[in-house]
Amino acid sequence: MSSITASVVVAVSIFSGGLIGLNLHRILPRHHLTKDTTDVIKLGTGMLSVLASLVLGLLIATAKTSRDSTQQSIQSYAAELALLNEVLRDYGAAATTPHQQLRAYVTRFMTETWPPNGDSPVLGSDQGAQLLLEHVREAIRALKPVDDGQTTLRNEALGITTNLLRQRWLLIERQGPNVQGVVLVVLVSWVTAIFVSFGLNAPRNATVVGAFLVCSMAIGASIFLVLEMDRPLGGTLRISQEPINAVLEQLNW
Repeated sequence: MSSITASVVVAVSIFSGGLIGLNLHRILPRHHLTKDTTDVIKLGTGMLSVLASLVLGLLIATAKTSRDSTQQSIQSYAAELALLNEVLRDYGAAATTPHQQLRAYVTRFMTETWPPNGDSPVLGSDQGAQLLLEHVREAIRALKPVDDGQTTLRNEALGITTNLLRQRWLLIERQGPNVQGVVLVVLVSWVTAIFVSFGLNAPRNATVVGAFLVCSMAIGASIFLVLEMDRPLGGTLRISQEPINAVLEQLNW
């Protein structure tokens, strides 16, 4: 289910809860609507409101942390790629083969991480990109240094390449959603119950219905933001590809 669809479902569910509460007065017997009864309902609603606020805050923090972590990982990955490019450039013409393979890998990584057709990316789906990075390491290992300076650069390049492979696997492992669907279902059920109680105690007029509609849309929008931040490489809030673009430009030598 897409983020927009999920947010619409949430908004409709919560708004429906408010409308159900407004119509309960026609169904419930009068002795179920006494002041003591409504006071107990208000106490329960207050408790649910606190719990719902805590859970929503936790979801926002989790999604924001996930997005920030992935963005930092992408920037770190771009920095390592740029550093490897500089090391290969310093090594000289003998490093042309690993340099060309590195450029091919960065191009494949861009396509894999930010698909040009706008589809949601699946890191690790392009086995060719993984093989290209491994070929870069093999080509660097095959270099024949002629002095101590080239030996140092070769060893440094091997270390960076190993780190790139490690970071790639970390990006693959971290791409899964961190916000669990069951948590959203529980949260929405709580908020819907809260709106039922609001409708039960509210006057029946168009202003109240309009307020319920606006509030339900606002909560649906918050769920949309949570789900979008939980997909840092896809959707409308996806992480910028500019760090990798900058590396690709530097590889032209």
